[in-house]
Amino acid sequence: MRYAQGGGLTPAEQEKREAVRVEAAKWFEAGAGTVRIAAELRVTDRSVRRWRAAWRRGGVAALVSAGPMAVERLSPAQWQRLEGELKRGPLAHGFDDEDQGWTLKRVKLLIGRLFHVGYTIQGVWRLLLRHGWSCQVPVRRALERDEATIEVWKAEVWPRAKVPRTTWAPISASRTRAGSR
Repeated sequence: MRYAQGGGLTPAEQEKREAVRVEAAKWFEAGAGTVRIAAELRVTDRSVRRWRAAWRRGGVAALVSAGPMAVERLSPAQWQRLEGELKRGPLAHGFDDEDQGWTLKRVKLLIGRLFHVGYTIQGVWRLLLRHGWSCQVPVRRALERDEATIEVWKAEVWPRAKVPRTTWAPISASRTRAGSR
């Protein structure tokens, strides 16, 4: 099973994975083989071998989840407030360029300003992923770009410059000309 890139597992997903490991322990006690357990539980052989080694060292207790690797620093109420502020946009928080969206650095600064909680850039990325936010790259356009001129060029200049497509027409398959028969 592949985990989300950098996102980790939610508590519900952790419980689900723990249940699979505990189920594997029952198979270990019954003396089932690695390949059979992997097929039944729909996991890799390597995972089963790793779980079996942990089970031999510490029993079922060794297969129980140790909990999240990192505890989220924002409470659910703080996250809701942060999400509301993010939806207001960067302009509402003093970031003056209108075309630019939220960057990880800006979100990090906003969290620090609102809640006095320090996050790393990577921590902000994982936080946003965990809560369903995605990466959006802003469109980069030249400052000199003139949309009106581009539309005129597309409508008037390009159709004149473009070579028309040749249409299909039946031709003679004979090596001699059709009119020379």
